[in-house]
Amino acid sequence: MGAVQDELAALPLFDHHCHGVTTADLDRGSFESLLTEGGTWPGVSTFDTPVGTAVRRHCAPLLDLPRHAPADAYLARRTELGARDVNRRFLTAARTEVFCVDTGYTPDRLTTPAELAGAADADAFEVVRLESVAEAVAAEGVEPDEYARVVRAAAESAVRRPGVVAVKSVAAYRTGFDLDPARPTDAEVTAAARVWLAAGGRLAHPVLVRHLLWTAVELGLPLQLHTGFGDDDIRLHRADPALLTDWLHLTKGTIPVLLLHCWPYQRQAAYLAAVFEQVYLDVGLTLHHVGPVRARAVLEEALEITPFRKLLYSSDAYGLAEFYLLGAVAFRQGLAGLLQDRVDADELSLPDALRVARWAGRDNARRIYRFSATS
Repeated sequence: MGAVQDELAALPLFDHHCHGVTTADLDRGSFESLLTEGGTWPGVSTFDTPVGTAVRRHCAPLLDLPRHAPADAYLARRTELGARDVNRRFLTAARTEVFCVDTGYTPDRLTTPAELAGAADADAFEVVRLESVAEAVAAEGVEPDEYARVVRAAAESAVRRPGVVAVKSVAAYRTGFDLDPARPTDAEVTAAARVWLAAGGRLAHPVLVRHLLWTAVELGLPLQLHTGFGDDDIRLHRADPALLTDWLHLTKGTIPVLLLHCWPYQRQAAYLAAVFEQVYLDVGLTLHHVGPVRARAVLEEALEITPFRKLLYSSDAYGLAEFYLLGAVAFRQGLAGLLQDRVDADELSLPDALRVARWAGRDNARRIYRFSATS
């Protein structure tokens, strides 16, 4: 692929959205359950998926196995090496210099940002999940008429923790984006809190989800929003980021809004990035699930109209260190291929292509997360 491939291969990535990795030695069932956003089903192996075959193709050599090693051999070698060595191999091979780690979803014991940074010889920062903040407030006990004030105070305290660089909402999972875009009134929040606090469970009240989105605006940090593909909790037709259009109109001039993952709505996300100054996007979770063979196609659709300063890299790796490597390989190969073809067709100069590669892989995120004002 030439000069663009060389540029991306040498570029340390800025992974602006990910999770920790498990430190446990995994049996086959545990590994296969982490390999999918769906479930594991009798008689069906999650190795027999695009991501499963990508693991055997691209990850096996890092374990000193031949490409396409059988699943049994792969898992046996993984066990032989142990989780600590496996994690170190994949995290360092991804060549990522910065991780922004969502710490709000931990059904499994995962590495902390500091532990992840140590294993990868990189820097790691925290992303605060706002629904987790509100649910912690509810668990501690709060009166409905105090809910808004206490949640705001708890969120402000959370983002003041050392190393916090952004907040995140999983509104796509809880309600979807077809919400009244207006900031809810105090009376509306109190009435909704009364209903939710009496019922318990996860925060999924539309008014309170809206309240969290507007709380994010008040906090002033970049806001990450899961959009599109996810596990079976999500209702995909409600996770189309285009449904956020009216809210984006109301929040112009406030905070960066970072649309995560997006598939199959990468074109809708690209439209929003093209017309709203505050909107950015990645196709993170998608990359390791489609694998390097299809990453280019997804990136091409995302880049049809997305301004080059608006594309970010993320792995959305969770649990398996393999996902850090696969995300990085898929991003580097996919972006290099499409940019080099534009250079070869004389639609893009080589210096411009190299700038776009650096922007997407690292510098756009450094600017948004205020690591650099000039990158």
